Amino acid sequence: MNSCFSCGKDTGIIEKPGRRDTCPSCGSDLRVCLNCRFYDMAAYNECREPAAERVVEKDKANFCDYFSFESGASGKDADMDMDKDEAKKKLDDLFR
Repeated sequence: MNSCFSCGKDTGIIEKPGRRDTCPSCGSDLRVCLNCRFYDMAAYNECREPAAERVVEKDKANFCDYFSFESGASGKDADMDMDKDEAKKKLDDLFR
């Protein structure tokens, strides 16, 4: 399932989206860093693909040749929230 980074809904697109493709639900661009499997906030230029050129606007359509749709892109935020909650619980347990 290829989900939109903005609304989290399934896009219905199976192959790599074109630069002008948009989400049928919310109209956001689909070929963006935030939908790519290489996107990583902790990586250099926020991209794990070392040969990729820097993209400043991560939520806008771009021409990156390394783009690959992140399966279940909306799950990134859920995983991050779970990690935050887990870390907070561990800190609370430590200081009680």
